[in-house]
Amino acid sequence: MEESGKKDCRALLNQGEENELEVFGYQTQNLRRVLCFATSVLTIGVLPLVFYWKPAWKVWANCTPCSLQEADTLLLRTTDEFQRYMRKKVFCLHLSTLKLPVSKNSEKPLVADRHSVINQAIIKPELKLRCIQVQKIRYVWDYLEKQFRKVGLLEDSNSCYDIHHTFGLGLTSEEQEVRRLVCGPNAIEVEIQPIWKLLVKQQSVKLHNLVEDHNKVQVTIIVKDKGLQELESRLLVPGDILILSGKIALPCDAILIDGSCVVNEGMLTGESIPVTKTPLPHKENTMPWKSHSLEDYRKHVLFCGTEVIQVKPSGRGPVRAVVLQTGYNTAKGDLVRSILYPRPLNFKLYSDAFKFMVFLACLGVIGFFYALGVYMYHEVPPRDTATMALILLTVTVPPVLPAALTIGMVYAQRRLKKKKIFCISPQRINMCGQINLVCFDKTGTLTEDGLDLWGTVPTAGNWFQAVHSFASGKAVPWGPLCAAMASCHSLILLDGTIQGDPLDLKMFEGTAWKIEDSSTDSCKFGMSDSNTIITPGPNASQSPVSAITVLRQFPFSSSLQRMSVVAQLAGDRHYQVYMKGAPEMVARFCRSETVPKNFPQELRNYTVQGFRVIALAHKTLRMETLSDVGHLEREKVESELIFLGLLIMENRLKKETKPVLKELSEANIRTVMITGDNLQTAITVAKNSEMIPPGSQVIIVEANGPEDLMPASVTWQLVETQRPGAGKMETYINIGNNSAADGKGYHFAMSGKSYQVLYQHFYSLLPKILVNGTIFARMSPGQKSSLIEEFQKLNYYVGMCGDGANDCGALKMAHAGISLSEQEASVASPFTSKTADIECVPHLLREGRAALVSSFGVFKYLTMYGIIQFVGTSLLYWQLQLFGNYQYLLQDVAITLMVCLTMSSTHAYPKLAPYRPAGQLLSPPLLLSIFLNSCFTSIVQVCAFLYVKQQPWYCEVYKHSECLLANQSNFSTNVNLEKSWTGNATMVPGSVLSFESTTLWPIITFNCVTVAFIFSKGKPFRKPIYTNYVFSLLLTSAAGLTIFILFSDFQNIYRGMEFIPTLTSWRVSIFVAALTLFCVAFFVEDGILQNRELWLLIKREFGFYSKSQYRIWQRKLAEDSAWPPTNRTDYAGDGKNRFYINKGYESPEQVPKGKFKLGGHSSEQHFWTRL
Repeated sequence: MEESGKKDCRALLNQGEENELEVFGYQTQNLRRVLCFATSVLTIGVLPLVFYWKPAWKVWANCTPCSLQEADTLLLRTTDEFQRYMRKKVFCLHLSTLKLPVSKNSEKPLVADRHSVINQAIIKPELKLRCIQVQKIRYVWDYLEKQFRKVGLLEDSNSCYDIHHTFGLGLTSEEQEVRRLVCGPNAIEVEIQPIWKLLVKQQSVKLHNLVEDHNKVQVTIIVKDKGLQELESRLLVPGDILILSGKIALPCDAILIDGSCVVNEGMLTGESIPVTKTPLPHKENTMPWKSHSLEDYRKHVLFCGTEVIQVKPSGRGPVRAVVLQTGYNTAKGDLVRSILYPRPLNFKLYSDAFKFMVFLACLGVIGFFYALGVYMYHEVPPRDTATMALILLTVTVPPVLPAALTIGMVYAQRRLKKKKIFCISPQRINMCGQINLVCFDKTGTLTEDGLDLWGTVPTAGNWFQAVHSFASGKAVPWGPLCAAMASCHSLILLDGTIQGDPLDLKMFEGTAWKIEDSSTDSCKFGMSDSNTIITPGPNASQSPVSAITVLRQFPFSSSLQRMSVVAQLAGDRHYQVYMKGAPEMVARFCRSETVPKNFPQELRNYTVQGFRVIALAHKTLRMETLSDVGHLEREKVESELIFLGLLIMENRLKKETKPVLKELSEANIRTVMITGDNLQTAITVAKNSEMIPPGSQVIIVEANGPEDLMPASVTWQLVETQRPGAGKMETYINIGNNSAADGKGYHFAMSGKSYQVLYQHFYSLLPKILVNGTIFARMSPGQKSSLIEEFQKLNYYVGMCGDGANDCGALKMAHAGISLSEQEASVASPFTSKTADIECVPHLLREGRAALVSSFGVFKYLTMYGIIQFVGTSLLYWQLQLFGNYQYLLQDVAITLMVCLTMSSTHAYPKLAPYRPAGQLLSPPLLLSIFLNSCFTSIVQVCAFLYVKQQPWYCEVYKHSECLLANQSNFSTNVNLEKSWTGNATMVPGSVLSFESTTLWPIITFNCVTVAFIFSKGKPFRKPIYTNYVFSLLLTSAAGLTIFILFSDFQNIYRGMEFIPTLTSWRVSIFVAALTLFCVAFFVEDGILQNRELWLLIKREFGFYSKSQYRIWQRKLAEDSAWPPTNRTDYAGDGKNRFYINKGYESPEQVPKGKFKLGGHSSEQHFWTRL
């Protein structure tokens, strides 16, 4: 019973998703609320402030645990490493408030969708629902499942049949009203924060402007039994039928059920190329509609925020779509939510800073009790005692400390903006200072966005024929290959201009054919105006065919790596299928006898030269009627094809690529390529760009999943590159027994398929590969994100640079994602560069390092300032005294505040150093710096405090004012100054005037200037201090002003600063003490604590090594003579025979750390012989 009770009190929200939350049920107790309110009043608002920062404490104080079904308050906790808490109130929605009558019959469902959670959430006959709102998403309590479930979307359990038949005719007015109340408005609303909050959340105005127009779209829907109705998009609900009649910015996510359309998805992908959407097929089975389409379900979905630029009715009426998701459940809503609720940063700087502040606070508490003891011993009134104790308590923690940590980021952000790099997450700038691995997309990032046609390699008789070169200027000669190039694409004619994917565009241009305007020429060719008609252009090769009509299109997707079309040649009664895609993928769908036997060698011949290679294929369909084409399944179309040949395209490196990669390499920053392109092409680009340095070896890792009786396997192939002749480069697979190491560096290269198999079956082997993995080709968007996460698990600080297309997930996952796209998708990336090349990467790293060093410098300065003040104030407290108001004011405002505002404005050093700045506040150099400087200042201040008491002219002014008046002539040569003190005969305990404060203040002020100077280190991460003109002028002025006050004999200065005149020789002694302190502190900081070579020597002598996972693996692998493996195959097994095994696939963290044997360099061994 107890276990059942605990289960009822707790549940998971969004199980298995990125935003998974634990939910705990609580019931508010009135007595507890009254007690908390009384405590809040008694603590003058301190308790509410604590509850604001600790919402869990507020729930625990006001409520008692109960089942989720009875709870009126919920406590939510994230399931990630941060374990953050949120408090949410449960509220009720009453359907009785609706204008239309709602049935209270418990047997009759309120909505027609049998899968909908709404039917299971409404309590009858009360007609109410229990709801919560979490991060803009609404959840309702499901009484059947006993859990909170998301509303504002159609359930994934709906089949294709359900979507067509349940929603195909539209919703009734009654059901619309119910859904509007339960799901809320279809609006993405971002409130503009008040001015004081804008200091923290600067992007709210931009986000508001971004989504404002989304809520004001006029749309047409079908209402069941009523026909068409126009309404504002905010009134849309899941299940509505949307009519698409022309161009429109989609206000919701919708499933296309009739007709097709062309959409610009730049908002999502970052790539402004038209994407063709096809209707969801009619299926009679009960399989969920997403499962039916596997990974390619997106081809049926119109996403919110994208723009419909062309509609193609099917002939049965207008283009129709079923509203799938509304509001913040949509793709655009999810994008906005990712900005409003970003993934928290696990950066050690911030946790260390908190620990440091706790230490300073503890020091303040010690001072508090010290002050209490001293003042109570001298029987000072309690009120004065409490005041003085609280002053010492607050001295150690400077109030500007949190702001000081961010000011370096603010300056860095301004400098980045001047370089056209924009940032929406300034906290990540400091993190950029720790980046030691940068991943790059290839196409559009390392290489030029556009492709140039190089040639075609047709096939005939199972052999490749002579290359047709485009350098001649002639179009491709007519044939099936030319027909495939002319028709197998997703290009559209929009306002007289052909638009689409740059690769498709280049391929089509190579044929010299043209796309006809379907609205004017469809009748001429006897086709529907929704079909694309292609005709020969004036420069096209002579062709017996006057036109090609594209009847059906199966769009390209990165997961399928192919696209195909069904077309008809004018005058031919048969239909043709044309396919294009990745060569390896296309060959798989072709009849084996049509694929040339030397296909792998020919493909490798071009890919190793860095060419982009596309394969084409076709077949003839023998069908009776045109209507049969509309019901064809992709699996049937894409089978038994005839291989046509290869299309070769050049993809040149950007001119900035090679210098930037060289700069990163010299800075010891790893570079990795993650691309969707061919593996051999990626290897060649990596070598040409010197991402793989000359002389380094490349090992291709090819992994295959288990098949029949064969377990999963991984094969290691050593690639050797030779140049037999000028202008030609060939690649051979070495099958000898030599090791890849041979004293040279080695790099692993693999495809997305191999990565997936390694992740599932060889997870324990994955870290060994990743520490030297450089090329990852044919990677899907999901695999890119997964790879970034695996690098992070090895304690790499990962940067990701991509052009936005298919990179959005990886850009968000990385510590520093840099988008080179200006599309709206880039708002999900922390950084966006307006210049579309990778020069932005070193700029960002330099500024990140400068900001990080600045943050450390300001933090150290403020820490030392607190300690310096604490020591001086404690000494004066010993005799019940305090520094004067103007003395504090000069140090606080004129020096400390100005230092905090200007110390971080020093620009980044123009060259990246070959090492990173310290990333931890709790590191030996920094702790020693604070400790030693604290010792130096304590020694000097205590010595000065005691030594002044030994002077023959000293007297305890705070006790005996007569001694000051009697000996005043000894302290100054200025007669006016001497007279000014004759009237000051009122001396009381706790006053400011004393020889101790007059002595200590100049020393403390000089000490503040000293630490500001020595903590403002320039090279190697920042420019020299003198280049920061304002800061240099400020320090010089502060030092000069202190010297002037110290040696001046002006009565107004002494009266205002509350000093006592002293002998000139004593003032010289004070100055010498301060100068000595400066010299010692500077030598220790610059010569010892900042001496990198000295620290490396100490680490070597005492055996200190980095605890980062990738460093540990590097050391292990360096000692392993059998690593890296080459030219052999390893198999997964049961773990008893030292085979690689991953029993923790579902939970990678649970993989056992066992011993793994790589074996020698023998050739492939059959796994049965090992058993």
